[in-house]
Amino acid sequence: MGIKIAVVGATGAVGREVRHLLATRDIDIEGDPVLLASARSAGTKLAWRDGEVEVREVSEDAFAGVDIAIFSAGGARSKEWGPIAAAQGAVVVDNSSAFRMDDDVPLVVSEVNPEALRTRPKGIVANPNCTTMVLMVAVKPLHDAFGLTDVVATSYQAAGGAGQAGIRELLEQSAKLVGDEERLRSRGLEAEAAVEAETFSKAIAFNTLPHCGNFADDRYTDEEWKLVNESRKILGLPALRVSPTCVRVPVVVGHGIAARLSFAEPVTRDGLMAALEGAPGLVIEDGTGQDGEALAYPSTLGSAGRDEVIVGRVREDLADPHSANLFVAGDNLLKGAALNAVQLAELIAAGG
Repeated sequence: MGIKIAVVGATGAVGREVRHLLATRDIDIEGDPVLLASARSAGTKLAWRDGEVEVREVSEDAFAGVDIAIFSAGGARSKEWGPIAAAQGAVVVDNSSAFRMDDDVPLVVSEVNPEALRTRPKGIVANPNCTTMVLMVAVKPLHDAFGLTDVVATSYQAAGGAGQAGIRELLEQSAKLVGDEERLRSRGLEAEAAVEAETFSKAIAFNTLPHCGNFADDRYTDEEWKLVNESRKILGLPALRVSPTCVRVPVVVGHGIAARLSFAEPVTRDGLMAALEGAPGLVIEDGTGQDGEALAYPSTLGSAGRDEVIVGRVREDLADPHSANLFVAGDNLLKGAALNAVQLAELIAAGG
């Protein structure tokens, strides 16, 4: 028999990707999925394979008979309804930050630490933050080969990381400013003030904002702390030194990370490339021509719509033989959220 699946937050940006992946990947689903959302969205009909499924309001009864419930409705909804779904017998795969640092909840990237799924005492599995997720796919094979000790990471995070509201704000602001070259060129503060910023703290169009999430301890944002704490948990390295800076950029979908990685063992470019070659879920785009022009490298826009994480610009550090520099890009709505959640559901289903 197939598995009965529920999707909480089915009408959102990530929920839409989850529905598409469940409909198109090779996962044996029993009947139609249970599509759940707020009371406001209840009654909406969403496409499912060759037909439609009506959205229901989240309720305790909605999880009866469900084997796996994928949550993409924010931390508050997950905290409220995740334990209820688990108590009904469903394995909860949660996309929010609600349970990520709970010692009794595994935090899993499907290609990196799938063995962590074996023990889930609360019946809940957490999906990592989208930036951490993308970086870990490239970092894990290098850690296995050389022993990771330090990470200095600067992220370039798409507006879509803030959901549909972030995408809409970027596009609306861009449409308003696109023809205003003089103001963009010489009156930047005036250009920033000319558009309304709601999702982000300043104008995101034609701009970069060193402000992702909310400021927390030691003047780092919660997005930056996620990169620190989640990397340590996923890799099983509680003493890993991580120095993060998270930057929001005017990209619809696709996160990029420039990372300096330090290892216990010395590294060479040949050794780094050999370790990355064939790593699951990873594509290498790294090459130059004879006169030095770039032939292949990752880009954030180029990652949109791709299941794989892309790595390139792999090079030895100029100052430290134990360190390397690289650039990683990945679709924050796919591998950074929906795809990994569905992959975890597939692994759970395969393991019974």
